[in-house]
Amino acid sequence: MKTFFRLLLPLLVLGLAISGYRYLVASKPEPRQHTMPPVVTQVKATRLQPQSYQVQLESRGTVRPRTTTTLIPEVAGTIIEMSPAFREGGFFEKGDLLLKIDPLNYQTAITISQAALAQAKAALEEEKARAVQAVENWKRLGKTGKPSELVLRIPQLAEAEARLASSKASIIRAQRDLERTIIRAPYAGRILSKEVDIGQYVSPGTSLGRCYAVDYVEIRLPLTNRQLAFIDLPESYRHQNPAEKNKAKSKVTLTGSIGAQNAQWTGEIVRVEGAIDQLSRQLFVVAQVDDPYKKDQQHRPPLKIGLFVHATIQAKKLENVFVLPRQAVRAGNEVIIIDQKNRIRRQTTSPIWSDKKSIIIPAGEQGGLKPGEIICLTPLAFPANGAQVSPTIDGIPPTKKQEPHH
Repeated sequence: MKTFFRLLLPLLVLGLAISGYRYLVASKPEPRQHTMPPVVTQVKATRLQPQSYQVQLESRGTVRPRTTTTLIPEVAGTIIEMSPAFREGGFFEKGDLLLKIDPLNYQTAITISQAALAQAKAALEEEKARAVQAVENWKRLGKTGKPSELVLRIPQLAEAEARLASSKASIIRAQRDLERTIIRAPYAGRILSKEVDIGQYVSPGTSLGRCYAVDYVEIRLPLTNRQLAFIDLPESYRHQNPAEKNKAKSKVTLTGSIGAQNAQWTGEIVRVEGAIDQLSRQLFVVAQVDDPYKKDQQHRPPLKIGLFVHATIQAKKLENVFVLPRQAVRAGNEVIIIDQKNRIRRQTTSPIWSDKKSIIIPAGEQGGLKPGEIICLTPLAFPANGAQVSPTIDGIPPTKKQEPHH
């Protein structure tokens, strides 16, 4: 009997355990289910409004003088006088004396030429008298017919007249050589280099120094073919009437650094070069800045020759366009449009101009965008069409009505 209970007790405990487990499983509570709200991205946006945009072309170039001259004497001699302005960096005005060569030899040459002129005049008068006397002698001898030129001393008379003309020419040449002993400035300018000094003997062909004009300077600025489409160039044509030339000149702002000082100068595009550069495939336009060494109230440094400057050219003004920041336009000229339900849609556009900060898109079908559309300004890594966003439009946060329902 005891053995029977010992076998029955484990089975009874096992059955009670199974029954309890089944009861617990059958009576367990249902788990709570939660619905996750959709993820809404906060973005910044703007409403498209057509506006105007001033195109500015960027370029770079080096300042150069409009003309550079090498001073060379036309006569020989010793330098006896030199202007204080004749040194590197010295300024001078048109007609100023720069150098003076010893004029003694040329003054002596004038005196000698004047003496030769007096002798030639006397010889001519004597020859005229002899010609008259020859005619009278011919008549006294009773000769008939026309006397020869030799009898009338016509060749001798012509020789005397030629000597007189030569003497006059010698005086003119001697006076001109005397004038050339004084070397004057051909224009208002500045000395670039000095190669002689007082007491030095110079001859025709000797380089005295180099100078350049300071009335204005020029800067060659390269423009790409894309940039040329947005600027009116002062082109010249063969047989063109000067009155028909393009009078509109684009303004240019030049920026450069001299030491630790940054400065700006203003000028204008005055001409276009006649050929496209074969290496860069760019066309050079020439900007002009007047009176670059004038001291103004802004205390700007002078626009020095050889300075490398950055140029901003004021080009055409575009009308009826959308101006978008660069971060609003994705690769492939794609933008993200936000509809009335705050859902996004990707749209391809056709920009006509871009710079470092903005991309310009024409309003209407040509550019692919319409006035009043809302453009997302926040860069999105993976924008899916139809995704929900919460836009802050032109600084105005979304209202509760605009927020999507959870």
